[in-house]
Amino acid sequence: MKARFALLETLSDGKFHSGQALGESLGVTRAAVWKQLRALTGLGLTIHAVRGRGYQLAQPIDLLTAKAINSHLSDRAREHIAQLDILPDVDSTNTYLKMHAVRGAASGTVCLAERQSAGRGRQGRQWVSPFGCNLYLSLLWRFVDGPTTLAGLSLAVGVALARALRTFVPQDIGLKWPNDLVWQGQKLAGILVEIAGESAGPSYAVIGVGINVRMPTAASDNINQPWTDLYRISQKTPSRNALAAAVLEQLVTVLCEFERQGLSVFLDEWRRLDSMAGRDVQIHMHDSVIAGTAKGIDDNGALMLQVGDELRRFASGEVSLRMAQ
Repeated sequence: MKARFALLETLSDGKFHSGQALGESLGVTRAAVWKQLRALTGLGLTIHAVRGRGYQLAQPIDLLTAKAINSHLSDRAREHIAQLDILPDVDSTNTYLKMHAVRGAASGTVCLAERQSAGRGRQGRQWVSPFGCNLYLSLLWRFVDGPTTLAGLSLAVGVALARALRTFVPQDIGLKWPNDLVWQGQKLAGILVEIAGESAGPSYAVIGVGINVRMPTAASDNINQPWTDLYRISQKTPSRNALAAAVLEQLVTVLCEFERQGLSVFLDEWRRLDSMAGRDVQIHMHDSVIAGTAKGIDDNGALMLQVGDELRRFASGEVSLRMAQ
């Protein structure tokens, strides 16, 4: 993988490179270069081979680097980032950090990946994660108190992500309870927060974020809901390193505030961004579907649903919220 990624770094500029030049830069034969090129196509990358010119990626890739991300972070944010791991390929950034969390990884450990082979959303759903196209980021954060004190954390994280994305999408960003960010009703980003720890503390959360940056059309065949990405919204591809830094900057700010004051300080902002309030929706829970009108969230972050004359409340772990059909 190391040689393969070194080859990709050379090709990432989107220009043609001869097989001989690639071999010399890697210290391998042209046959070995060809073998690594074939492996790159296995990651879903398209590489053009033209006789007399060499090899070229179908489009340049803005590869993630710790140096580039750090250059965009404030000193305060860098103080809270204990470690920044960037992986070419991983099953899931959340799974990776959960494994390291039980081994004692420090609060503020971050994992980013160019590709996830088993990216996950809520309730075990697949998160489509093609190579070098989007942002797949997880952050480990440790808390003094137990898991019961972290109710509503995913909503606070939603506020952090909305703040980060405003730099790239100034208008029409909304939050869909409990863990999605949408643009004009289409899914743009998702959050997966996984919490563990002792009942009385300490505890920790692994906070996973996936943002669609420039999703290949072919990869979208496995997405079963309306979606969009930053490229489709703005017709330009933002720097993924700058995006990663913006997300980390806001996550650090929000998590520090959440530790001090809990969800309450984020409720008004979340409600202003609520994309479902007042709409006819459906709650999918186990084998049942409940139709009603979304009435926002209560002070604990539970969804309020008007069903006839009854106002019902639902916790995020129980249900999936969808627009009425």
